[in-house]
Formats: sequence, C-alpha cells, structure tokens
Amino acid sequence: MTDSRSAVDAANNPYASTRTGYYALCILTLVYSINFIDRQLLSILQESIKADLLLSDAQLGLLTGFAFALFYTFAGLPIASLADRSNRRNIVALSLTVWSGMTAVSGLALNYGQLLAARVGVGIGEAGGSPPSHSMISDIFPPEKRASAIGFYSTGISIGILFGFLFGGWLNEFFGWRVAFFVVGVPGVLLAAVLYFTVPEPIRGLTENRASTGDSPSMLSVFKLLLSRPSFILMALGAAMNAFAGYSSSNWIASFMIRTHEMPTGELGSWLALIIGVGGAIGVFSSGVVADKLGKRDKRWYMWVAVCACAISVPFQISMFLVDDAYLALILLIIPAVLSNAYLGATIACVHSMVGLKMRAVSSALLFFILNMIGLGLGPTTVGFVSDLFSDQHGADSLRYAMMYIIPSAMALSGVFYILASRYIRDDLAKAPD
Repeated sequence: MTDSRSAVDAANNPYASTRTGYYALCILTLVYSINFIDRQLLSILQESIKADLLLSDAQLGLLTGFAFALFYTFAGLPIASLADRSNRRNIVALSLTVWSGMTAVSGLALNYGQLLAARVGVGIGEAGGSPPSHSMISDIFPPEKRASAIGFYSTGISIGILFGFLFGGWLNEFFGWRVAFFVVGVPGVLLAAVLYFTVPEPIRGLTENRASTGDSPSMLSVFKLLLSRPSFILMALGAAMNAFAGYSSSNWIASFMIRTHEMPTGELGSWLALIIGVGGAIGVFSSGVVADKLGKRDKRWYMWVAVCACAISVPFQISMFLVDDAYLALILLIIPAVLSNAYLGATIACVHSMVGLKMRAVSSALLFFILNMIGLGLGPTTVGFVSDLFSDQHGADSLRYAMMYIIPSAMALSGVFYILASRYIRDDLAKAPD
C-alpha cells in the first residue's frame, strides 16, 4: 500500500475511534445471538412439536440438522462471494430480516412439510450472517487482536442459546410452541434496522496497512488456495467434528432431560440457559483471548487450545449420560458447555490470516460449509436415527445411549485433527498472500 493511499484511507476510516469498532462488534454479536436464538429455539420446543405433529426422532433430526444445514451451507457460498466484493453490512442486515421473518412464520406450520419449509427459509437467511460479519471484524481489528474479537463475536452462539432455551422454555410452558416462534422472530427485524443505520462498512485491509485492489478472486481460486494448505483441511475437519458433538448436544440435550429425567420445559430452559448460555459465552471468549496471548509465542497454540478443550470435555460428556440424578447430569454438563466452542475464534482467525483481503468472507463460508455439513447436518440427524434404532432395545433411554456413544467420540476425533493441524499451521500462515 502506498503512503498516499494509506493517508487517504486513514482519513476516511469510519473506525478511527476504538469505541466505534467495539460498538460495531457488539452489534454484530447481537445479530449472531439472534441467529442462534432462532436456531436453538426449535430444540427446546421439539418435544411439544413432536407430540403435536406426530413426528419421529429421525424427522426431528432432519429438521434441526441435515435439512437446515443443506440450505444454510450451500446458500452461504454465493452470498459470501458477493460479500467479498460488495457492502457486507447491507448483506448482514437483509439476511437478519429474512431469517427473523421466517422464524415467525414457523409458528404457522400445520404439518411437518410446512415446518420444514419454514426452517429452510431460516437457514437460507442465516447463511448471510456469519461470513460477512467475520470479514468485517477482520477489517476492524488487527491480526494480533483478531482471535479475541472473533471469540467475543462467537459469544453470540451462547447468548442465543441462553435466550433460546430461556424464552422458548417458558413461552412453551405458558403459551405453546407457536407463540414462542412469533415472539422470538420480531426483535431481529428491529435489530436489522439498527445495524443498517448505525454500523459503517469498514475499509478492507486498513488495520494491516494492505491495499484492497483489483478484481475479487473467484470462489474457485479461494478454494484452491485453502485446500492447498494442510492445516486448513485438518482445522476444518477438527472444527466439523467439534461442531458434530456440539450441535448433537445442544439440539438433543433438552429432549434427553425431558425423557430421561422428566424435567418441565420452564425449569429446564432456565438451567440450560445458564449452563450453555453463560458458561459457553465465557468459554468461547476466554479461549480466543488465551489463543491470542499464547499465539504470540508459538502459532501452534491456536490449535493446542482446541486440543486441550477436547481432552478435558470427553470424560464429563460420558459421565453426564451415565448418572441417574437430573441435577448431577446438569452439573456435569457445565465443563463441556464452557469448552464447547473453544476452537472457534482461533480457527477463524487463522483461516483469515491465510488468505487475501477479498477472500475472507468466502474463506469463512468454506470453513462453515465443511463445519456445518458435517457438524450441523450429520450430528443431530445421526443422533436421531441412532435413537430410533435403539428404541426397541433401550425404550425411553434410547436417546441417552445414542448421545453417550456419539458425542464423546466426535469430540475426541476433533482433538486428533487439531493435533495434526498444529504440525502445519506455522508454515501455512507464513505462505499467506499479500
């Protein structure tokens, strides 16, 4: 970047004030929270929906897993490509409006097909949320603060789960599952207006003193670059298996507690809101900060943080499905919940540091394509199918055993992939294009 270009961009920088940058980060985090409120709501409501619409566990698994993930991931790629060459703020605002509206429409469904169609609409809308937001954050914050910033943004997952469980549990208990969808869908439309009018589009590359010039690379060129980096492939597989465990747990934990321990949705929603919501937010933000701090000494720590989280989580994940006391099971859930997304901030930050300025949204979309097709698409769906297979042998405990076998195994495999990724991460980061 030339000095004159730097001076012009610096003079026009809408994020010259640190306060403006953190305000934008907070708004984007709220958007991400709405994303997961709308997504997570279904898991606390699905036992009521199952009884009302006469569904099987396999149908519920498809509804919360593969059918949603298929449209979410495939729509994310062209939207991300558009975000790398146009205004990312506008894309996020429009996407938020779409998925919030479709969440409200879910409450009108009279059968499985209609509910499935509404959830597909939610998935397509949510596809335009994270990749453009990741790209904006990487242009607002410099590389040495990027994992922390994306870690903070990723607390939106836990905040969304918190309010999804809390609002969904109590609204369902007093008003029914249809009202819960209506009530949760409306705030997103209002937040979209706040985002559009108060958050400016950042200048690409300014925090790194790099110029954004020329045409935007094609999706294929971004794919070729990332797939030539062994650490990306291994990180993506590690993230996918972590998400496999995480989505399987978050989408089925309420059903498990209701069936096995007979907890009412109101009380259960409050417990899960605190454990997964508050605990998960603390974990994902703290892991990003730790990764940035340790990563200054050795870039491999960006991978090793995820490895440590996996190793600690597995024994607790096994134990929580073996105990017979509901409250002990919830206590054992705390550690896995805190560490469930410890991989996320460091992984996204590393992927963005491997690519050019106009490749970041597509790089996030490719990472999330792999992560969500395997994690979100196959995780809840696999648990649902295995639960149905176990029903003759284990009866009401079929879901307990399906989760106990599947979730810890996926988490352990995630740790193995991140160990392998740590062998290549330093060399691959050093090869990043200018």
